[in-house]
Amino acid sequence: MGARKRNSAENRKEAAKTRYQAVLRNTPTSPRKMRLLTDLINGKDVNKALDILKFSKQEASRRLEKLLLSAISNWQAKNEGARVEESHLFVKEVHVDGGRSLKRLQTAPQGRAYRIRKRSNHVTLILGSKNNEVVENTTK
Repeated sequence: MGARKRNSAENRKEAAKTRYQAVLRNTPTSPRKMRLLTDLINGKDVNKALDILKFSKQEASRRLEKLLLSAISNWQAKNEGARVEESHLFVKEVHVDGGRSLKRLQTAPQGRAYRIRKRSNHVTLILGSKNNEVVENTTK
């Protein structure tokens, strides 16, 4: 491996140490329905986002709630001495991408068949800490 590749790999590893994320793949919900929920929690405080998801009646909110709890536990694994309440965690980014779609046929009149696409999605949730943002801005 060349020096340039080694340096860029080391930079990626350093950036991954301060990136707190969780990924949910192949969720059997259409991306459009999932984006409705992710737009509600994007940029919100973690506790407020958990409350929004807990009291939402949509099915996808349960999956997003578990994903957010997983991202919080990933943050706790990387910051063992810190408390969640004091770090001011918030939902920094949420990406919803289309996943694999299952193609099915439904019978139609006069011997025809309609194609049904059962869509799925991939969700990536990234947390940010307001304490880290303040420290980074003062050093620059």
